[in-house]
Amino acid sequence: MAPDFYGRMIGQNAAKAAPGEPIKGRNMKRKSTLSMLIAGLALAPMGATATSTANAQQVVSPSQQIVLSIGRGELISVPGTMADVFVANDAVADVQIKSQRQLYVFGRAGGETTIYASNGAGDIIWSANVRVGNNIDSIDQMLALAMPQAKVNVATMGTGTVLLTGTVAAPEDASEAERLVQAFLGEDANVITRLKTATPLQVNLQVKFAEVSRSLVRNIAGNITTFDASTGGFRGAFGTGRQLGFPGQSYDPRNGPLAVGAGVQNPVAGPFANPFAGQPILDPITGAVTGVQGPFILDADGNPLTVTGPGIDTTTAGTSIAGLGRLFGLDIVGALDLAEQIGLITTLSQPNLPALSGETATFLAGGEFPIPVSQGLGNVAIQYRNFGVQLAYTPTVLANGRISMRVRPEVSELSSQGAITLNGFQVPALTTRRTETTVELGSGQSFMIAGLMSNNSQNAIDKAPGLGDVPILGNLFRSRQFNRGETELVIIVTPYLVKPVNERDIKLPTDGFHTSNEFEQLLGFREQSGVSGESRPGPTAAQPDAPTPDISAADPEARLNNSSSKSQRAKKSGKDARPAAAAAPGIRF
Repeated sequence: MAPDFYGRMIGQNAAKAAPGEPIKGRNMKRKSTLSMLIAGLALAPMGATATSTANAQQVVSPSQQIVLSIGRGELISVPGTMADVFVANDAVADVQIKSQRQLYVFGRAGGETTIYASNGAGDIIWSANVRVGNNIDSIDQMLALAMPQAKVNVATMGTGTVLLTGTVAAPEDASEAERLVQAFLGEDANVITRLKTATPLQVNLQVKFAEVSRSLVRNIAGNITTFDASTGGFRGAFGTGRQLGFPGQSYDPRNGPLAVGAGVQNPVAGPFANPFAGQPILDPITGAVTGVQGPFILDADGNPLTVTGPGIDTTTAGTSIAGLGRLFGLDIVGALDLAEQIGLITTLSQPNLPALSGETATFLAGGEFPIPVSQGLGNVAIQYRNFGVQLAYTPTVLANGRISMRVRPEVSELSSQGAITLNGFQVPALTTRRTETTVELGSGQSFMIAGLMSNNSQNAIDKAPGLGDVPILGNLFRSRQFNRGETELVIIVTPYLVKPVNERDIKLPTDGFHTSNEFEQLLGFREQSGVSGESRPGPTAAQPDAPTPDISAADPEARLNNSSSKSQRAKKSGKDARPAAAAAPGIRF
């Protein structure tokens, strides 16, 4: 058995060794033991030739595992009397003999090695694989080694519960610290993370309001009025539609004009031109000239003749079909109201609002409308209420990089439906779409936090009892109104983790906009002369920077400026700036 096979073999007679004596202090004994072993190996072939039988080889594997930290060791009791100790790599771990039955193993550097101990007969009485690693005894040491730039404080809260506080560079570091502590303590441990990032993260929230609303309104009604102008006899009317004529005025349905329009009152026809204007008026008895014909035809009272007719007001929505004539011996004026409104409303609002993690941000794009509030004793105060596109949210960036936020978007607009009049003031109503919820999602992910699909219809019929049920003619005694509405609304939120950028990297809607001049407005019919994609003007230096001087080189511009400044100073002082060589000897005054 050669010493090279074992790495380093330490032969030692444990029976003769003094207790507690280190192995390295027994050099003479070690050398004698090695010499005896080498001699025995040299005689081994001779004994093999003389002996006709051969023994089978026996391989002994290490029986246990020992884990040590660098600079620390363990005292091991060996079940037997040691004679020899073998260490595969003493740079990783080494041994000291305490006694014939005690062995002290200590770690030197990180790695693995194998140690065997045998008795005087050569039997292996103890063996082990020794693994030497870093000295990590606490969570603080482990986190300091794995994350040296983070400041993490560890607090133990009861059995198996650890609280992590402090500051890390990014949310990913907080998640990594939690994972390391969980691996160090085991799967049964409860790790609570309350780590904060060194630089507060900013969240930009994008909210989309998408709405499509369709409506249909139909109205059908009619009015009929009779007036026997020729005999002054029967008069009657019925109707469910618009107003005919004007209250407080009489009209002649046979001779008067018929007018239909918004805000129309009873129209008046006349005065009428006299075709005999300027001719003399003769007395029918004497034949004498009594006067001259005037420009207008006169009535019985001598006033210009005028005829008042019916009017149909169409101020409300819809279309009116009116008629005036004589039917069944009666003078009749009637109107049929037909109204149909088809509406389509499309709304797309997309507000964007950034905020720091943990802070609340609000946004309003709209306005305020006044509401009168009675204060008693005849006093009225005015309060204002917001309307338009509103957004309020509070984001919180979690340790794993996800974003939890409380969001409250709202879109409202003024509406005449539902408006009231209070103390002489008309207070409009609001059509509002609002939601409030808490969601958690990653950066760039979208979530539909609200959705609405509404479909409603209304059909109302006003009729005269009995008469309204008569076929065909019953339509004259009833009115019908049909309403139908369809609405589809979706609200989507999308948060982003954002960082500030250079001001030049931001594109504005006004970039490249230029107001057109008079020539472009008159001849080119251009409202603006902007250029698409043009960058907005930015600040520039008044003068370019001076060139950087090189080594052993002077700036000619600086030299020129220096010489000019000297000449200016000489002129101001009034001295002659002639060279010194031209000066004459003697004293000059």
